[in-house]
Amino acid sequence: MEIFAILLIFVFIFFYRQKDQGNVYKFIVKQVSDTYEKYAPYTYKQIREKVKSLGLEYTTKQYIVQVALFAGGAFVISYLYFYNIIISIVYVIIAILIIPYISYLRYKKTYSEYIFEQIQVYATNTIMEFAVTDSFVRALEGVYSSGTLEDPLLSDVKHMIDLSYQNGSIDESIEYMNSKYDYYIIKNMHQLFYQITKEGSLDSKDVMDGMLTDIDTLVENVYKDRMDRKTFHKSFLQYGVMLYLLVMLLQYLLGVDAYIKLLDKFYIQILLHAIVIINSYFLLSGEKYYNENVGAE
Repeated sequence: MEIFAILLIFVFIFFYRQKDQGNVYKFIVKQVSDTYEKYAPYTYKQIREKVKSLGLEYTTKQYIVQVALFAGGAFVISYLYFYNIIISIVYVIIAILIIPYISYLRYKKTYSEYIFEQIQVYATNTIMEFAVTDSFVRALEGVYSSGTLEDPLLSDVKHMIDLSYQNGSIDESIEYMNSKYDYYIIKNMHQLFYQITKEGSLDSKDVMDGMLTDIDTLVENVYKDRMDRKTFHKSFLQYGVMLYLLVMLLQYLLGVDAYIKLLDKFYIQILLHAIVIINSYFLLSGEKYYNENVGAE
């Protein structure tokens, strides 16, 4: 009966996390009809330096609090499962080692949101500059000198200008920007500028105004989606922690003494380790998805 109860918890957590993970994906994808796409990857060093320059890096105090929470949580949960100090210390060390990975995910989230905001500024200002100059390259020069962009977008716009003058056309500069930032805002705007430059257009103003409206709508949906995701993420973590604590229900049903006697059987410990590892895996997978797929189209 006791083994069956543990197996039942194991199966429940495994399939619940699979179902819950699926709901996360479904929830996110349906929010703004595939608004988000993964942005071009950057190295950890580049991301961290940019996040630090934005003043969004964790302070030493925040890191200490995070270490205390992870270590304390790992110790309490593992001790409730195994009643073994050595095993709990091992889990504490593993939890602390995971913190840099969690920080990296947070940096990627912050950086992707920053890149999206810069892309929105780049697209909006380029369209507005083009309406005045009636030239794509001059529009880029206006955006570059406006002071509204920061690196890496600022350097990329400068490179686009250099490529345009070097080649006498906008083809390579557009190809460069499209390959570096896989956003349909960028690709649609560049395609429009390419057609106007190569073929001309009598009603470009109306098309540009329509594109500005589309950008505003997209940005509104993105920010709404971020708030929804934040709320859902909080619930996701709460349920994950609750699943860890199902072992307390088992101890309540069996009695603590009877539960401790079960721990003498090696296969019971294997099952309990599997429960902890699987639940931790799904929590990390959900955390990875939440932090990686934001701020992009």
